[in-house]
Amino acid sequence: STFLDRLKGSRLELKLSDRTVTGSIIGSRALQTGSDNDKRSLREQVTLLLESGDMANYDLAAVTSMRLLDSHLEDQLKQYLTTLSQNRSRDKRSVYIEAQGKDARHLRANYITPTAIWKSSYRLSMNDADSTLEGWAIVDNTTDEDWNNVRLAVVSGRPISFISLLDTPRYGKRQVAELPEDRAAGPVVYNGSVGTGAVGGVLGGVTGEVAPPPMAFSRKTAPDAGMALQERMELEVQPQLSSVVGATGAALGELFEYNFANPVTIKKNQSAMLPFLQDKVQARKLLIYTSNDGEHPVNAAELTNKTNKTLDGGPITVYDGGAYAGEALFETLKTGDKRLIGYAVDYGTRITDAFDSSDQRVREIHAKNGVLNIRYAQHQTRTYNINNVDQKAKTLIIQEDGVQQYTILSPKPIERTATAYRFEVKLAANSPETLKVEQEQTTFSAQAVLSYTPDDLITIVENKQLPESARSQLKGIAELKRKIADGEASLSDTKNQASDLTADQTRLRQNIDSLNRVKGQEEQVRHYSGQLSDNEGQIAKLNDQLRTLTVQQSESNRQLRDAIEKLDF
Repeated sequence: STFLDRLKGSRLELKLSDRTVTGSIIGSRALQTGSDNDKRSLREQVTLLLESGDMANYDLAAVTSMRLLDSHLEDQLKQYLTTLSQNRSRDKRSVYIEAQGKDARHLRANYITPTAIWKSSYRLSMNDADSTLEGWAIVDNTTDEDWNNVRLAVVSGRPISFISLLDTPRYGKRQVAELPEDRAAGPVVYNGSVGTGAVGGVLGGVTGEVAPPPMAFSRKTAPDAGMALQERMELEVQPQLSSVVGATGAALGELFEYNFANPVTIKKNQSAMLPFLQDKVQARKLLIYTSNDGEHPVNAAELTNKTNKTLDGGPITVYDGGAYAGEALFETLKTGDKRLIGYAVDYGTRITDAFDSSDQRVREIHAKNGVLNIRYAQHQTRTYNINNVDQKAKTLIIQEDGVQQYTILSPKPIERTATAYRFEVKLAANSPETLKVEQEQTTFSAQAVLSYTPDDLITIVENKQLPESARSQLKGIAELKRKIADGEASLSDTKNQASDLTADQTRLRQNIDSLNRVKGQEEQVRHYSGQLSDNEGQIAKLNDQLRTLTVQQSESNRQLRDAIEKLDF
């Protein structure tokens, strides 16, 4: 009834059990009948204006079907229902393909649909002779349909991808503009004063650690019942290499694609773990230590990718000699490249470090366009004291951060990353070792020569790195700046003397004026007049000195500017 009531005036055809009626909708409503609340019933009626001019009510419960006689309104209703259906499933799109001509032909449609990114997980089995790396692709079916016997391929890489709403109508936004006189005048609210000040705040954070995933073991198929318990336990925890057919890999432009040989079935909202790699790799056992590791280094492996395939980044579980050793993460590894993976703390090695720094020294001095450029260097030494308490030899990699800040003087690092240097140290069994890293930190300073004090310039002049010609120029500038500073002091002192005498003159004139009004003070008036005359002479001399000093200062400033402009080394 609510729907029909919104279509007042529209023509409607009702089919009843015994007849068909046609008319225009006057209104539609729901009625409750019965006086007792427990016995009330809801009846829906529609009122039509029939073609004969009669108005009649019809019970909608007795109507078997109805039809809108306005074709345009019927099309709108269909469009409205289609829109509702599309809103409930925004990921679905309807695609219509038109083909020219009347000949029959085969049509194959390929499409791309968003889905969850696949994840990779690895197991590295290290042995003295060789090592084996196994990889699994974890694929999630987040679509609303089952994948039954589909051909599946996963791609390693990170292409640039984004969403552009091409299926959404786009309209240009126009600015709303009005004439000022079209707007009504309103009241103005003036806020009260709250004074001036600043409001500050403190941002805090909490850091935490993520617990590693639980240790997992692969079990061998049921052993012989008569086998000893200890032998069965050893077989159960021993990691076994999988024999499942993996995936073939091939370069796909700048990416790398793994194609699974057999069809794959993954039901909707389920995941599958698919083997895509089983190959021999080169894994060298190492220890890694950085300043953030505390006292003990980390057991690690230098993994070199010799598989001719791109290894997608992910977690890796490490087995050493058939036993679980730890877990690690590594980034995507191209063929021929190598990575260090740390998987466990080595309690058999202890490391402490000491840091020593010398005073800052000047390495280079240059001057041009009135600016003095100085490069300072600070020598620093970091000493690593290493103690291997295990009864076996080890290879230790020490990672020294600070590529951008420091230059390594000695020893020569084995490699350099984007942020750190790496040094290799051979550790003998049950013996100490020391690594001393000499490094230098350089800083630059650019400052206008005019802003230096004479003492600062003298300090620079005494530097041994300075050429003799530059030393002479800077020494002359320092002398000129000291001369200007002395002249400024003389000018200030002379001005103060003149100011004091001028103030004394004013006092004497006031005293003379007061005494002239009193009889018998002629002698005192003559005394003050004599002082006034002497002061006038001193003031005249001081003014002459001020003019001379001002001319001298102007000449000294000119000489300083010329000397600075000529400064070039």
